[in-house]
Amino acid sequence: MWAEFKHALRRLRGQIIGWSIGLAIYSFLMASLYDSIQSIEGFEEMIQNYPPELMAFFGEMMEITTPKGYLDTYFFTYMPIIIGIFALMVGARLLAGDEEKGILDLVLAQPISRTALVIGRYTAFLLATVIILAVSWLSWVVPAGNTGLDLTAIEFFLPFLPLFAVLVLFGSFALLLSMLLPSARMAGFITGGLLVANWLLLGLSNINDSLESLVRFTPLNYYQSGQAISDMNWAWFAGLLGVSALFFLASWLLFRRRDIRVGGERSWSLPSLRRSAAAG
Repeated sequence: MWAEFKHALRRLRGQIIGWSIGLAIYSFLMASLYDSIQSIEGFEEMIQNYPPELMAFFGEMMEITTPKGYLDTYFFTYMPIIIGIFALMVGARLLAGDEEKGILDLVLAQPISRTALVIGRYTAFLLATVIILAVSWLSWVVPAGNTGLDLTAIEFFLPFLPLFAVLVLFGSFALLLSMLLPSARMAGFITGGLLVANWLLLGLSNINDSLESLVRFTPLNYYQSGQAISDMNWAWFAGLLGVSALFFLASWLLFRRRDIRVGGERSWSLPSLRRSAAAG
């Protein structure tokens, strides 16, 4: 398991470096611009004149002059969509990717169990996500000391916990779909579609109250974003991680019973329909 963990993490190093650099530059820039943005004359009045349909999708935009509202508006509101691309693509290809390349059967021919393979790779995915978020966190903390972002390192850290939980949930769901659907590409596409749909639905629910009953059953409803700075909901955080664990366990059970193909994408298996056609 340790060898597979190191191998999987090594394969992710390019994505870790790329995502870390991109988020570090953005975070450092936005932290450094805080004082400049807050000093714009009439900035609050300009925000208040924005149409409510637009403001519904950008978190605590009315509190943008506060550190919590600033972080929420410029970072945490849409980071599940942005970093979610990394999480769901890695999750979808964690096992099915090598299977489609025709090398998973060769890996399993080595003295390693399927359980050790899944745990090793999944742990590497978790650590890769932690590294990317940690770099982004530091990129906010370091320049904040020279700005009006008067938050402690712990306060900066708290909203990254719900973000991590959401990323792990969608990455784990993509992993599960890759065990059920014909291809990793399809699993990633569907998971990404559901993530974007959830984000849009959450924003629309701020405009249309009738959607709140539907949003209650979606993961992003329990994502606190910048609100975690002042009121971290540990029950929601644990719930998101708990659902992720269920997705992972289901993926592990399916992988243990999976017939590994030698390469390429699977086709839809409809044995009952084939039997009916043959009987006809």
